[in-house]
Amino acid sequence: MTLNTTFTLPLQDAQQSARRLLKAMSEPGTIVSLHRLKYGWQPLSLATTSLLLTLADQETPVWFSPRMANDIVSSNLRYHTGAPLADKPQESVFAVADDAISQEQLNALIANGNPLTDTSSALILQVPALSGGLMLRLTGTGIAEERMIAPLLPDCIIHEMTERSHPFPLERDLILTCGERLLAIPRTTHVEVY
Repeated sequence: MTLNTTFTLPLQDAQQSARRLLKAMSEPGTIVSLHRLKYGWQPLSLATTSLLLTLADQETPVWFSPRMANDIVSSNLRYHTGAPLADKPQESVFAVADDAISQEQLNALIANGNPLTDTSSALILQVPALSGGLMLRLTGTGIAEERMIAPLLPDCIIHEMTERSHPFPLERDLILTCGERLLAIPRTTHVEVY
């Protein structure tokens, strides 16, 4: 078992990361940097690791896609947060995947819970870049008129956000991470390809 160091000042650093995440969630599409960790839990990025240290606890099962799961990640998650590992995406409160997420995995997440309650999973999606992808137009709560973003996203995520007939595009809060930065697309945000 390989344990990595975490926040230098756990309480203060977690509070700072929570404030930065709150900014990202309340201003959809805004890129924020999280507290710098010395190391992420490979293959997790610094932002993904910071989010888990900030949000995960004994009552929040976490599911990792196969490419994101390994002994280092699971050992550190359990040791530092006490969060249990979920065997299936639909059993998780937080789901962590990268840009290789499959449509099947995404469908399992979408099938989890009611999008109008707090039983829905948040998807933390590690992407190669927060720019350089397909241009997306965001509107809704926390956005004055519109906000344009262009993260490099897998086709299944773009489809779920833009082609769904229900009022919540992904039925999940989506947090995109890259390196030490992130942007959030809460479930109430309307997303269109621009």
